[in-house]
Amino acid sequence: MDREISVLSSMATRLIMADLADHIRLDHGIPVRFESAGGVEVARRVREGAEADVLVLAEGALAGLEREGHLLAGSVRPLWVSHVVAAAPEGTPVPALRSESDLRAALLTAKRVAYSTGPSGTALVDLITRLDLANMLRDRLVQAPPGVPVGSLLASGEADLAFQQHSELMDLPGVVIIGPLPGSTQISSTFGGGVLAASSQPRRACEVLGVLGSAAASKAARARGMRAARERA
Repeated sequence: MDREISVLSSMATRLIMADLADHIRLDHGIPVRFESAGGVEVARRVREGAEADVLVLAEGALAGLEREGHLLAGSVRPLWVSHVVAAAPEGTPVPALRSESDLRAALLTAKRVAYSTGPSGTALVDLITRLDLANMLRDRLVQAPPGVPVGSLLASGEADLAFQQHSELMDLPGVVIIGPLPGSTQISSTFGGGVLAASSQPRRACEVLGVLGSAAASKAARARGMRAARERA
């Protein structure tokens, strides 16, 4: 009897995977097991020989692992696009975010600014540098540990402004989403999937990956703050 297909994913896509588990099992007859962790942690585990069949990560991390031979050549495909949003603790004044000037003001007013270890965090640090705010904000930036939702730092009072993928901030208790970054400061990440070279069931793993690119998966992604990579913004 075929064993279940194991899927490793970043935290940003964890809820989409959970929503799709029964669909894949009931409609496609493939039992699946999803496991999520911080993207950096997942990539490390793959490099160390993690036993899994399908990998879902940010596009850049997938490309690196494919170059290193950890993914079956030609199996990598884009799945979903996620925008980075700003958020504040519930019950506190919500800053405007209509323009780059608003964003600069929000960053400079915040006492502690939280961001992630993933691609959204890297992009945010790059943006702060581009806005020429790196020196002014250096001592106010708080990076959440790998796998820890940035929103939890808002709820605990460790930060009063945070930036992360929409899917990871939405529906968190104690958190209010302000909105996406304005204009040319907007940050988005594409998440994709691929079949691990070490998979013992590559054919069924490819079937699961196909389902992740289906209309049903696109619907699940929209409900979790993302859109299908094939859809226009």
